[in-house]
Amino acid sequence: MKKMPSKEDILQWIQDHPDKTSKRDIGKAFGIKGAARIDLKRILKELTAEGHLTKTRKTYDAAGALPPVSVLRMLSPDKDGDLWAAPMEWNSDDPEPKIYFVAKKGDPALKEGDRVLCRLTPSPDPDIDYDARLIRRLAGGPQKIIGLYRLGSEGGRIVPVDKKSTSEWTVSKENSANAKDGELVEAEQTGPKSRMGLPSARITDVLGDPMAPKAVSLIAIHQHGIPDDFPDAVIAEAEAAEPVELRQRKDLRDLPLFTIDPSDARDHDDAICALPDDDPKNAGGHIVWVAIADVAHYVQGGSQLDKEARKRGNSSYFPDRVVPMLPDALSGDLCSLHEGVDRACMAVRIVLDSKGQKLGHEFFRGLMRSPASLSYEQAQAASQGDYDEATKLLAKAIDDLFAAYASATKARNLRQPLNLDLPERQIVLSDEGKVMSVAFKERFDAHKLVEEFMVTANVCAAETLEAKKQPLIYRVHEEPTPEKLETLREVADSAGLQLAKGQGVKTQHLNKLLDGAAGSEDAEVINMTVLRSMKQAYYAPDNLGHFGLNLRRYAHFTSPIRRYADLIVHRALITAHGWGDDGLTADDVEELAQTGEWISETERRSMLAERDTTDRYLAAFLSERVGNEFEGRVSGIAKFGLFVKLLETGADGIIPLAHLGREYWRYNERDGTLKGDESNRIIAVGMPCKVSLVDATAVTGGLTLEMLELDGKPMPKGTGGKKFSRSRKPAAKGKSRKRVLKRRR
Repeated sequence: MKKMPSKEDILQWIQDHPDKTSKRDIGKAFGIKGAARIDLKRILKELTAEGHLTKTRKTYDAAGALPPVSVLRMLSPDKDGDLWAAPMEWNSDDPEPKIYFVAKKGDPALKEGDRVLCRLTPSPDPDIDYDARLIRRLAGGPQKIIGLYRLGSEGGRIVPVDKKSTSEWTVSKENSANAKDGELVEAEQTGPKSRMGLPSARITDVLGDPMAPKAVSLIAIHQHGIPDDFPDAVIAEAEAAEPVELRQRKDLRDLPLFTIDPSDARDHDDAICALPDDDPKNAGGHIVWVAIADVAHYVQGGSQLDKEARKRGNSSYFPDRVVPMLPDALSGDLCSLHEGVDRACMAVRIVLDSKGQKLGHEFFRGLMRSPASLSYEQAQAASQGDYDEATKLLAKAIDDLFAAYASATKARNLRQPLNLDLPERQIVLSDEGKVMSVAFKERFDAHKLVEEFMVTANVCAAETLEAKKQPLIYRVHEEPTPEKLETLREVADSAGLQLAKGQGVKTQHLNKLLDGAAGSEDAEVINMTVLRSMKQAYYAPDNLGHFGLNLRRYAHFTSPIRRYADLIVHRALITAHGWGDDGLTADDVEELAQTGEWISETERRSMLAERDTTDRYLAAFLSERVGNEFEGRVSGIAKFGLFVKLLETGADGIIPLAHLGREYWRYNERDGTLKGDESNRIIAVGMPCKVSLVDATAVTGGLTLEMLELDGKPMPKGTGGKKFSRSRKPAAKGKSRKRVLKRRR
């Protein structure tokens, strides 16, 4: 055996060979064998006790050092858009090392909290400890928790605000961030569930009183990780922007391009107008102009504004606030097409014939001046001859626009896009953030008009970029899966309706089903089930068509203030037409797939946050009506119970099986029904019912209901949540049962 190495020799070896730090590796390096291994073990133990080494399972690492291949946690980008990471485990009293993430082309889109396996190398920058390069992204990151902190003697617990979560987390006193009992906190899980207890967590932020005014949306913003504060550098760039001059732009200021938006809208990113076509070869045709804010002029690739816009992906809309993609200096001012001021725009001139078919189109980079900013209500009233001071001056322009829409409707009816009828819910809040009312917005022709011409402009953008062989991001909506369609057929069958089998389902088949249900008590459930059968739309550089709109190609062009996808399409149009150096770069093109994946994810993030916020506001609104009875309709069925949509507010509540009478209910997965073993009653999606509100929890958005009547027949009183006796067992396995579907014709 060689001479036993000194402590200094061992430390030097570990620093020089960070990938060979097990006791076996160290013993082999110094030729230590047999009984001498006991002395090596003693020295390693002393080095650990002295703080020179940290023991991780079977390896010894130099204190304050990381192995060359490490698992890291992604942090949020800094104000310059650079990516940073932190070690998942750090067992030293020294500060965590500063790790710069070196992104390379082809890396997946990473977000804060992602776990990644990286190769680490010492950084040449004296202010940075390591450069990290991705090996692969690992499944699952540290769990982010939003909940209520409940103080205990040795720390406390976190009770989740997510109604789908049943877990709680323990928090030690040193990890409590001095949170007070009952406060809303943000935390991350630090350890797995113990054998006899709960998983542990560390509080990262104290959000305050969960019942404070307008705290409802704040919960969702934090819960879903939506950035809601702009870095100073981004604000500075936005505030330094200035209005554009005409120069090489097309002058569109004489056109009556006006905006139509919700009455409370703060930004206006699209304007429209229509003129009768004076070409004798197109009798009865129209020239439709759609002008969109030229955001690309102000938000150029690689800028701080661009990095932040991409990070957010889109704006998020809540009843009490908007979390915008761009700072207000742009979204509410220079990029907004306010009336009476010159604004930079990207415009498309569309030629329609008398039947609404598109004959041609052309794009321009222009300068416009809107004569008015109208609400949907104003535009609708004016179309029916009821003018106010603003619309009286635009009477002819409004008439021409609605005449063009009447023609476009003919082409739309031939195309047969999916014609869902799902009213939009509106929550009205007081200044203090209390829900004053919940209603469904009235849908006017003015809404449909704007949507139709925006769809047409989006198609024009995709067609132009394809023709010019310019890469872009498409809005893709694939056709539904056979499994989803089979579920839809089951629901349709239970309502006495049919969906064609044995052929590829097209939108016209679904529209026939929707038309058959229109005006009946099954209309809402058929519309909801058709919607649930659809795949989720997403962004991608490959064109797979848009099933719902029944279009072969489709791209988002009309909302660059609030969607990063539209900004990419604008840049692609600039590059394709040679309109300037602020278009799509070669690097942007290479990253289109990654960008599409990322902004699809941010869109889903916003949708979930917006839905959770609505649920919480509805629960708060209904909390004062616990014990009241409501009319509803069965909207979903699962093994543990069923969901009911309340007709008055559109809120969804759950009825556990324990509140569903005194018998055993068997779940039939094939047709999604419940059947009572004693009564043989069938509960199917779409059935009308009367329920009682048992509980409404505002902080989670959860509603618990009890069934009183189903399909006009009373239900036996529930057991109050008590378990059924085992003597009331379900029918034995293998026993044949005739499948029953309730029909209403």
